[in-house]
Amino acid sequence: MDSHLQTTTTLLEGLLDARNDAIWREFAERYQPVILGIARRLGLDEQDAADAAQETLIRFLQEFRAGKYDREKGRLGAWITSMARFRVADSYRAKARDRKARGDSAFDFVPSESDMEKLWDEECRREIIRKAMQRLSDGTNLNEQTISLFRGLTLEQKRPTDVAQEHGVSIEVVYKSKQRCLTQLRKIIDELNAAYELE
Repeated sequence: MDSHLQTTTTLLEGLLDARNDAIWREFAERYQPVILGIARRLGLDEQDAADAAQETLIRFLQEFRAGKYDREKGRLGAWITSMARFRVADSYRAKARDRKARGDSAFDFVPSESDMEKLWDEECRREIIRKAMQRLSDGTNLNEQTISLFRGLTLEQKRPTDVAQEHGVSIEVVYKSKQRCLTQLRKIIDELNAAYELE
């Protein structure tokens, strides 16, 4: 199994070893983009979103090592989003205090836990697609033209005839390339869904 596809259980067990920097980096690589995406969607600018994501992961690690996470009581994503929710709220509170000092109205923004969990699932899926496309390009035996034809049809949403003409190939080659890529992509996405604990 790809090192970046270790199960969540394996990652969590590894995090208990404070000397295991590789596991921490892998955990952060898996979940930081998800938290960052959530924070940006909730209106934080790039720097505040990055700070909220980093603070969430640090808080998670501290609480996890202190034995505060019980997997029997809920998904890992729910626990992390609960922490992220407060990091995002902290950022909004800090901005509200600044606006109040200037005479503007202050506000606190704290999305509901259910909204946060929906965002978590959406951002996990977005990250899975991004990683799957990267692995399709870098980690399969498909050639560059096959992937380029697939990208033209799917990501760029071009007509098959246009893709065929651009690459100087037949429509049949375009459709075969799409099928080869979809077969590989489904396998990769299934592995990533399992790693992120999504169905």
